[in-house]
Amino acid sequence: MASWISERALGVLHPQTPAGYFYQEEEAVDDLKSRLVGKALEEGFSKARVTTPDAIPQAATRLEAFVGAGMHGEMGWMEERRVWRGDPTALWPQARSVLMLAESYSPDYDPLKLLEQHDRGVISAYAQGRDYHDLVKKRLKRVGRWLLEQAPEGEIKVFVDTAPVMEKPLAQAAGLGWQGKHTNLLARDLGNWFFLGAIFTTLELAPDSPEVEHCGNCTACLDICPTQAFPAPFQLDARRCISYLTIEHSGPIDLELRAKMGNRIYGCDDCLAACPWNKFAAAARETRYHGGVGAPPLAELAALDDAAFRARFSGSPVKRIGRDRFLRNVLYAIGNSGDEALAQAARVHLTDPNPVVAEAASWALAQLGA
Repeated sequence: MASWISERALGVLHPQTPAGYFYQEEEAVDDLKSRLVGKALEEGFSKARVTTPDAIPQAATRLEAFVGAGMHGEMGWMEERRVWRGDPTALWPQARSVLMLAESYSPDYDPLKLLEQHDRGVISAYAQGRDYHDLVKKRLKRVGRWLLEQAPEGEIKVFVDTAPVMEKPLAQAAGLGWQGKHTNLLARDLGNWFFLGAIFTTLELAPDSPEVEHCGNCTACLDICPTQAFPAPFQLDARRCISYLTIEHSGPIDLELRAKMGNRIYGCDDCLAACPWNKFAAAARETRYHGGVGAPPLAELAALDDAAFRARFSGSPVKRIGRDRFLRNVLYAIGNSGDEALAQAARVHLTDPNPVVAEAASWALAQLGA
Protein backbone atom coordinates (compact mmCIF):
# COMPACT_ATOMS: atom_id res chain seq x y z
CA MET A 1 0.00 0.00 0.00
CA ALA A 2 1.40 3.40 -0.96
CA SER A 3 1.18 6.77 0.72
CA TRP A 4 2.13 10.42 0.18
CA ILE A 5 4.44 11.63 2.90
CA SER A 6 5.44 15.24 3.58
CA GLU A 7 8.99 16.03 2.48
CA ARG A 8 9.42 17.98 5.73
CA ALA A 9 9.38 14.67 7.55
CA LEU A 10 11.95 13.01 5.31
CA GLY A 11 14.17 15.90 4.18
CA VAL A 12 14.19 14.76 0.54
CA LEU A 13 11.98 15.30 -2.50
CA HIS A 14 11.37 12.58 -5.05
CA PRO A 15 11.57 14.01 -8.59
CA GLN A 16 8.39 12.24 -9.75
CA THR A 17 6.03 13.41 -7.02
CA PRO A 18 4.13 16.65 -6.45
CA ALA A 19 6.12 19.44 -4.79
CA GLY A 20 6.36 18.94 -1.06
CA TYR A 21 5.69 15.21 -1.02
CA PHE A 22 7.67 11.98 -1.16
CA TYR A 23 6.15 8.77 -2.52
CA GLN A 24 7.07 5.56 -0.73
CA GLU A 25 5.63 2.27 0.32
CA GLU A 26 4.48 2.54 3.92
CA GLU A 27 6.70 -0.33 4.94
CA ALA A 28 9.75 1.45 3.43
CA VAL A 29 9.34 4.85 5.09
CA ASP A 30 12.60 4.31 6.97
CA ASP A 31 14.49 3.67 3.74
CA LEU A 32 18.25 3.97 4.22
CA LYS A 33 18.85 5.93 1.05
CA SER A 34 16.19 8.51 1.87
CA ARG A 35 17.60 8.99 5.34
CA LEU A 36 21.13 9.19 3.94
CA VAL A 37 20.17 11.98 1.55
CA GLY A 38 18.38 13.74 4.38
CA LYS A 39 21.49 13.46 6.56
CA ALA A 40 23.65 14.92 3.77
CA LEU A 41 21.35 17.94 3.44
CA GLU A 42 21.31 18.34 7.21
CA GLU A 43 25.12 18.44 7.24
CA GLY A 44 25.13 21.37 4.80
CA PHE A 45 25.26 19.84 1.35
CA SER A 46 23.00 21.46 -1.22
CA LYS A 47 22.07 18.30 -3.11
CA ALA A 48 22.75 14.55 -2.98
CA ARG A 49 22.12 11.78 -5.49
CA VAL A 50 23.21 8.16 -5.96
CA THR A 51 24.80 6.34 -8.89
CA THR A 52 26.83 3.17 -9.42
CA PRO A 53 30.58 2.87 -10.10
CA ASP A 54 29.94 1.39 -13.55
CA ALA A 55 27.63 4.21 -14.69
CA ILE A 56 30.21 6.16 -16.74
CA PRO A 57 31.59 3.71 -19.35
CA GLN A 58 32.28 6.57 -21.78
CA ALA A 59 34.59 8.37 -19.33
CA ALA A 60 37.68 6.27 -20.05
CA THR A 61 37.49 6.93 -23.79
CA ARG A 62 37.04 10.66 -23.30
CA LEU A 63 39.94 10.78 -20.84
CA GLU A 64 42.22 8.88 -23.23
CA ALA A 65 41.40 11.35 -26.01
CA PHE A 66 42.03 14.33 -23.72
CA VAL A 67 45.39 13.02 -22.52
CA GLY A 68 46.35 11.72 -25.96
CA ALA A 69 45.91 15.21 -27.41
CA GLY A 70 48.16 16.64 -24.68
CA MET A 71 45.40 18.95 -23.45
CA HIS A 72 46.15 18.03 -19.83
CA GLY A 73 49.39 20.03 -20.00
CA GLU A 74 51.70 19.44 -17.04
CA MET A 75 49.08 17.54 -15.02
CA GLY A 76 50.99 14.28 -15.26
CA TRP A 77 48.90 12.69 -12.54
CA MET A 78 45.98 12.56 -14.95
CA GLU A 79 47.96 10.36 -17.31
CA GLU A 80 49.66 8.26 -14.63
CA ARG A 81 46.38 7.28 -12.90
CA ARG A 82 44.06 7.38 -15.89
CA VAL A 83 43.05 3.71 -15.49
CA TRP A 84 41.57 4.37 -12.04
CA ARG A 85 40.24 7.77 -13.09
CA GLY A 86 38.47 6.43 -16.15
CA ASP A 87 36.98 3.40 -14.42
CA PRO A 88 35.70 3.76 -10.83
CA THR A 89 35.22 -0.01 -10.63
CA ALA A 90 39.00 -0.40 -10.95
CA LEU A 91 39.62 2.17 -8.22
CA TRP A 92 37.69 0.13 -5.65
CA PRO A 93 36.21 -3.10 -7.04
CA GLN A 94 34.16 -3.75 -3.89
CA ALA A 95 32.15 -0.54 -4.22
CA ARG A 96 28.52 -0.95 -5.24
CA SER A 97 27.15 2.59 -4.89
CA VAL A 98 28.42 6.16 -5.11
CA LEU A 99 26.75 9.02 -3.27
CA MET A 100 27.55 12.25 -5.13
CA LEU A 101 27.12 15.50 -3.22
CA ALA A 102 27.09 19.17 -4.17
CA GLU A 103 27.98 22.03 -1.85
CA SER A 104 27.29 25.60 -2.97
CA TYR A 105 29.89 28.36 -2.66
CA SER A 106 27.99 30.99 -4.69
CA PRO A 107 29.92 34.27 -4.47
CA ASP A 108 28.20 37.27 -2.90
CA TYR A 109 29.72 39.61 -5.52
CA ASP A 110 30.10 39.78 -9.30
CA PRO A 111 33.52 38.26 -10.22
CA LEU A 112 33.49 39.96 -13.62
CA LYS A 113 33.36 43.42 -12.02
CA LEU A 114 36.71 42.81 -10.31
CA LEU A 115 38.40 42.55 -13.71
CA GLU A 116 37.88 46.30 -14.11
CA GLN A 117 40.10 47.07 -11.10
CA HIS A 118 43.42 46.81 -12.91
CA ASP A 119 45.57 47.68 -9.88
CA ARG A 120 44.17 44.74 -7.91
CA GLY A 121 44.61 40.99 -8.21
CA VAL A 122 41.59 38.81 -8.91
CA ILE A 123 41.45 35.51 -7.05
CA SER A 124 38.85 32.91 -8.01
CA ALA A 125 35.64 32.87 -5.99
CA TYR A 126 36.21 29.30 -4.79
CA ALA A 127 39.49 30.37 -3.14
CA GLN A 128 38.18 33.42 -1.31
CA GLY A 129 37.81 31.65 2.02
CA ARG A 130 38.81 28.41 3.69
CA ASP A 131 40.13 25.55 1.58
CA TYR A 132 37.14 23.56 0.38
CA HIS A 133 39.14 20.31 0.47
CA ASP A 134 39.17 20.49 4.26
CA LEU A 135 35.59 21.66 4.77
CA VAL A 136 33.95 19.30 2.28
CA LYS A 137 35.97 16.27 3.40
CA LYS A 138 34.99 16.80 7.04
CA ARG A 139 31.36 16.97 6.01
CA LEU A 140 31.74 13.83 3.88
CA LYS A 141 33.27 11.96 6.79
CA ARG A 142 30.41 12.91 9.09
CA VAL A 143 27.88 11.64 6.55
CA GLY A 144 29.96 8.49 6.00
CA ARG A 145 30.21 7.76 9.71
CA TRP A 146 26.46 8.15 10.04
CA LEU A 147 25.93 5.69 7.18
CA LEU A 148 28.14 3.08 8.84
CA GLU A 149 26.26 3.53 12.11
CA GLN A 150 23.05 2.65 10.27
CA ALA A 151 24.62 -0.21 8.30
CA PRO A 152 27.71 -1.54 10.13
CA GLU A 153 28.21 -4.23 7.51
CA GLY A 154 29.15 -1.59 4.93
CA GLU A 155 32.43 0.08 4.07
CA ILE A 156 33.05 3.57 2.68
CA LYS A 157 35.71 5.74 1.06
CA VAL A 158 35.33 9.52 0.73
CA PHE A 159 36.84 11.64 -2.03
CA VAL A 160 37.01 15.36 -2.75
CA ASP A 161 39.13 16.37 -5.73
CA THR A 162 42.42 14.84 -4.57
CA ALA A 163 41.91 11.23 -5.75
CA PRO A 164 41.66 9.71 -9.25
CA VAL A 165 37.88 10.09 -9.39
CA MET A 166 36.02 11.67 -12.33
CA GLU A 167 33.52 13.48 -10.14
CA LYS A 168 31.73 15.42 -12.89
CA PRO A 169 30.69 12.41 -15.02
CA LEU A 170 29.67 10.55 -11.87
CA ALA A 171 27.67 13.56 -10.71
CA GLN A 172 25.83 13.71 -14.04
CA ALA A 173 25.17 9.97 -13.88
CA ALA A 174 23.71 10.50 -10.40
CA GLY A 175 21.46 13.32 -11.59
CA LEU A 176 23.14 16.17 -9.71
CA GLY A 177 23.50 18.20 -12.90
CA TRP A 178 25.20 18.02 -16.28
CA GLN A 179 28.57 18.94 -17.73
CA GLY A 180 28.05 22.15 -19.64
CA LYS A 181 29.85 23.41 -22.71
CA HIS A 182 32.54 24.78 -20.36
CA THR A 183 32.99 21.18 -19.06
CA ASN A 184 32.00 22.21 -15.53
CA LEU A 185 28.96 20.78 -13.82
CA LEU A 186 25.82 22.90 -13.62
CA ALA A 187 22.27 22.31 -12.49
CA ARG A 188 18.95 23.97 -13.03
CA ASP A 189 18.49 24.43 -9.28
CA LEU A 190 22.10 25.23 -8.33
CA GLY A 191 23.70 27.17 -11.18
CA ASN A 192 27.37 26.17 -11.41
CA TRP A 193 28.92 27.57 -8.24
CA PHE A 194 29.31 24.36 -6.25
CA PHE A 195 31.90 21.85 -5.11
CA LEU A 196 31.57 18.09 -5.56
CA GLY A 197 32.26 15.31 -3.12
CA ALA A 198 31.84 11.54 -3.36
CA ILE A 199 31.22 8.70 -0.92
CA PHE A 200 31.91 5.25 -2.36
CA THR A 201 30.31 2.40 -0.43
CA THR A 202 29.96 -1.36 -0.58
CA LEU A 203 26.28 -0.96 0.29
CA GLU A 204 23.62 -1.37 -2.40
CA LEU A 205 21.67 1.88 -2.79
CA ALA A 206 19.08 2.48 -5.49
CA PRO A 207 20.63 4.72 -8.17
CA ASP A 208 18.93 7.92 -9.31
CA SER A 209 18.28 8.80 -12.94
CA PRO A 210 21.08 10.63 -14.79
CA GLU A 211 20.69 14.25 -15.81
CA VAL A 212 20.66 15.36 -19.44
CA GLU A 213 22.19 18.47 -20.96
CA HIS A 214 20.15 21.69 -20.89
CA CYS A 215 22.57 24.17 -22.48
CA GLY A 216 20.62 24.45 -25.72
CA ASN A 217 22.07 26.96 -28.19
CA CYS A 218 23.73 29.06 -25.48
CA THR A 219 27.48 29.68 -25.91
CA ALA A 220 27.96 32.37 -23.25
CA CYS A 221 30.66 30.41 -21.42
CA LEU A 222 32.62 29.77 -24.62
CA ASP A 223 32.32 33.32 -25.94
CA ILE A 224 33.61 34.99 -22.78
CA CYS A 225 36.81 32.94 -22.43
CA PRO A 226 39.70 35.41 -22.86
CA THR A 227 42.16 32.78 -24.11
CA GLN A 228 39.80 30.71 -26.29
CA ALA A 229 40.51 27.64 -24.19
CA PHE A 230 37.55 25.70 -25.63
CA PRO A 231 38.42 24.17 -29.02
CA ALA A 232 34.79 23.02 -29.26
CA PRO A 233 31.73 22.90 -26.99
CA PHE A 234 32.22 20.42 -24.13
CA GLN A 235 36.01 20.39 -24.71
CA LEU A 236 38.68 22.20 -22.74
CA ASP A 237 42.33 22.63 -23.63
CA ALA A 238 43.86 23.15 -20.20
CA ARG A 239 47.03 24.56 -21.74
CA ARG A 240 45.09 27.73 -22.62
CA CYS A 241 42.91 27.88 -19.50
CA ILE A 242 43.82 30.68 -17.07
CA SER A 243 42.87 28.51 -14.09
CA TYR A 244 45.38 25.90 -15.22
CA LEU A 245 48.03 28.47 -16.14
CA THR A 246 47.91 30.33 -12.82
CA ILE A 247 47.64 27.25 -10.60
CA GLU A 248 49.08 24.13 -12.28
CA HIS A 249 51.60 25.48 -14.81
CA SER A 250 55.03 25.91 -13.24
CA GLY A 251 57.17 27.72 -15.81
CA PRO A 252 56.86 30.95 -17.79
CA ILE A 253 53.50 31.41 -19.48
CA ASP A 254 53.45 31.86 -23.26
CA LEU A 255 53.78 35.47 -24.34
CA GLU A 256 50.62 35.16 -26.44
CA LEU A 257 48.56 34.37 -23.34
CA ARG A 258 50.01 36.76 -20.77
CA ALA A 259 48.23 39.87 -21.94
CA LYS A 260 44.94 37.94 -22.03
CA MET A 261 45.24 37.05 -18.36
CA GLY A 262 44.49 40.60 -17.28
CA ASN A 263 44.61 40.89 -13.50
CA ARG A 264 43.65 37.26 -12.81
CA ILE A 265 46.31 35.95 -10.44
CA TYR A 266 44.71 32.72 -9.15
CA GLY A 267 42.12 30.92 -11.21
CA CYS A 268 39.47 32.35 -13.51
CA ASP A 269 35.70 32.57 -13.09
CA ASP A 270 34.67 34.00 -16.45
CA CYS A 271 32.98 30.92 -17.94
CA LEU A 272 31.23 30.15 -14.66
CA ALA A 273 30.05 33.73 -14.14
CA ALA A 274 28.65 33.94 -17.68
CA CYS A 275 26.29 30.96 -17.29
CA PRO A 276 22.60 32.02 -17.41
CA TRP A 277 21.64 29.16 -15.10
CA ASN A 278 23.25 31.08 -12.24
CA LYS A 279 20.00 33.00 -11.84
CA PHE A 280 18.90 29.88 -9.96
CA ALA A 281 22.15 29.52 -8.00
CA ALA A 282 21.75 28.29 -4.45
CA ALA A 283 23.17 30.52 -1.74
CA ALA A 284 26.21 29.20 0.08
CA ARG A 285 25.34 27.89 3.52
CA GLU A 286 29.00 27.74 4.60
CA THR A 287 30.06 31.27 5.55
CA ARG A 288 33.74 30.32 5.63
CA TYR A 289 33.82 30.27 1.82
CA HIS A 290 33.29 34.05 1.80
CA GLY A 291 34.87 37.15 3.30
CA GLY A 292 38.43 35.99 2.79
CA VAL A 293 41.24 37.28 0.62
CA GLY A 294 39.25 39.71 -1.55
CA ALA A 295 40.99 41.51 -4.44
CA PRO A 296 44.22 42.82 -2.85
CA PRO A 297 46.33 45.64 -4.35
CA LEU A 298 48.99 44.25 -6.70
CA ALA A 299 51.71 46.42 -5.13
CA GLU A 300 50.93 44.88 -1.74
CA LEU A 301 51.07 41.34 -3.10
CA ALA A 302 54.33 41.97 -4.97
CA ALA A 303 55.98 42.86 -1.65
CA LEU A 304 55.26 39.50 -0.01
CA ASP A 305 58.25 37.35 0.83
CA ASP A 306 57.80 33.60 1.37
CA ALA A 307 56.94 33.86 5.07
CA ALA A 308 54.48 36.70 4.51
CA PHE A 309 52.85 34.82 1.62
CA ARG A 310 52.34 31.72 3.74
CA ALA A 311 50.94 33.73 6.62
CA ARG A 312 48.57 35.73 4.44
CA PHE A 313 47.12 32.70 2.68
CA SER A 314 47.14 30.26 5.58
CA GLY A 315 44.10 27.97 5.28
CA SER A 316 43.46 29.13 1.71
CA PRO A 317 43.78 27.07 -1.49
CA VAL A 318 46.09 29.82 -2.77
CA LYS A 319 48.86 28.71 -0.44
CA ARG A 320 49.48 25.46 -2.30
CA ILE A 321 50.96 27.10 -5.42
CA GLY A 322 53.78 28.71 -3.41
CA ARG A 323 55.12 32.24 -3.35
CA ASP A 324 57.16 32.06 -6.57
CA ARG A 325 54.33 30.93 -8.84
CA PHE A 326 51.96 33.37 -7.17
CA LEU A 327 54.44 36.23 -7.61
CA ARG A 328 54.87 35.31 -11.28
CA ASN A 329 51.12 35.76 -11.71
CA VAL A 330 51.14 39.05 -9.81
CA LEU A 331 53.92 40.41 -12.04
CA TYR A 332 51.99 39.48 -15.19
CA ALA A 333 49.00 41.36 -13.76
CA ILE A 334 51.22 44.38 -13.06
CA GLY A 335 52.38 44.30 -16.66
CA ASN A 336 48.77 44.22 -17.82
CA SER A 337 47.65 47.00 -15.49
CA GLY A 338 48.86 49.92 -17.60
CA ASP A 339 49.72 51.64 -14.30
CA GLU A 340 53.25 53.05 -14.36
CA ALA A 341 53.05 53.63 -10.63
CA LEU A 342 53.41 49.86 -10.22
CA ALA A 343 56.76 49.75 -12.05
CA GLN A 344 58.80 49.90 -8.86
CA ALA A 345 56.87 46.96 -7.39
CA ALA A 346 58.05 44.92 -10.40
CA ARG A 347 61.56 46.37 -10.64
CA VAL A 348 62.66 44.98 -7.26
CA HIS A 349 62.19 41.45 -8.62
CA LEU A 350 64.54 41.77 -11.58
CA THR A 351 67.21 40.01 -9.55
CA ASP A 352 64.94 37.42 -7.94
CA PRO A 353 66.75 34.08 -7.52
CA ASN A 354 63.88 32.34 -9.30
CA PRO A 355 64.46 32.89 -13.05
CA VAL A 356 60.74 32.64 -13.84
CA VAL A 357 59.99 35.45 -11.40
CA ALA A 358 62.85 37.58 -12.67
CA GLU A 359 61.71 37.14 -16.28
CA ALA A 360 58.13 38.04 -15.31
CA ALA A 361 59.40 41.23 -13.70
CA SER A 362 61.32 42.15 -16.84
CA TRP A 363 58.26 41.50 -19.00
CA ALA A 364 56.04 43.58 -16.72
CA LEU A 365 58.42 46.54 -16.91
CA ALA A 366 58.56 46.27 -20.68
CA GLN A 367 54.76 46.31 -20.86
CA LEU A 368 54.68 49.43 -18.70
CA GLY A 369 57.33 51.12 -20.84
CA ALA A 370 59.62 51.25 -17.84
